[in-house]
Parts: sequence; structure tokens; C-alpha cells
Amino acid sequence: MEEEKKGKGFVIKDRRLFDESGSARQEGSAPVAEKKAESEAEKTTSPPEATDAPESEEGPLPEINFTSFVFSLSTTAMYHFGDFPDPATKKGARNLPAAKQTIDILSILRTKTEGNLDADEKQLLDKMLYELRMRYVKEITNK
Repeated sequence: MEEEKKGKGFVIKDRRLFDESGSARQEGSAPVAEKKAESEAEKTTSPPEATDAPESEEGPLPEINFTSFVFSLSTTAMYHFGDFPDPATKKGARNLPAAKQTIDILSILRTKTEGNLDADEKQLLDKMLYELRMRYVKEITNK
């Protein structure tokens, strides 16, 4: 989709080759929805006011660094092990393939950052990987 700004709004151009019925669209024919959007944009007398996204009640998010990223991925793996309940269902559900995938992502991260980490970051990543791998083996054998 292509957006063109025209002072008071924007226009969305439909460049699909087929119409709603599945037949080939003729060149230059604009769908009804596109024509409506253009007329609505022209009717607008004032531009929409920019609103800032509401800040969360918890305050600003913490700084993202390598350590917090590793902790985030390991927490995701623990969530997939069923350690934390789903916020919507309030139940913990195991998803071992997703846990394994997250562990594999951490392993890739370890390989790709080899030689670029300080001693503390390397130790953290190695320990997290060890703990998560052992947990995965335990979960697989208790299945």
C-alpha cells in the first residue's frame, strides 16, 4: 500500500490485480472503498491531533542491555515450562517446543557473541543455558 499525504489526510491506493470477485481489475479503476476514503479525506477540515501514548502506571521501562535481554529470554523459556500462569487464563501451560526454541535462541546468541562479551556476561549466559538445558531434559524425561 502506498500512502500519500495531502495536507489534511491521507489516501490509500489499492494496487491489487484482482477485485473482490476474483476477476482481473482494469487499469485505472479504483475500488469504491478507495474513492470513499479520498472523499472523506477531502471533507476533513482539520488534521487529527497528535496524542501521546499513555504512560503505563508502572512508570518507565528499565534500560535494555545484554543482561536484561538474556534474563528476558530465560524468563520466556520458564514461562513455556509452565512456571508462570498465562495472564488471560490464569493457568500455567507447558509448551516444550517453544521452550526448546528459546533455549536454542540463547545458544545462537552465545555462539554469535563469542569473544565480544565481558566475563560477567559470558558467565551469566553460560549459567542460564546450563540451567535451562537441564530443566528441559528434566521436563522431557518427566513427560
